[in-house]
Amino acid sequence: MQLSTRNRLPGTITEVVKGEAAAKVTLQVGDNHLVALITRESADELGLEAGKQATALVKATDVMILTDGGDVA
Repeated sequence: MQLSTRNRLPGTITEVVKGEAAAKVTLQVGDNHLVALITRESADELGLEAGKQATALVKATDVMILTDGGDVA
């Protein structure tokens, strides 16, 4: 499969919390944790579970950062 997404973060799933409609997936990427909210249906279809290797693909037009001063950059 070929994708245009350039921001690929391979890691290991550490937690999957499934609700009625959505699933919160936590991925350990190096020293960092990445948390994604996806549909429960997608999590089920992909067979996501702790310990499984996965790659987060990030395609966004912007990223916001909040500092202690409350300013958004």
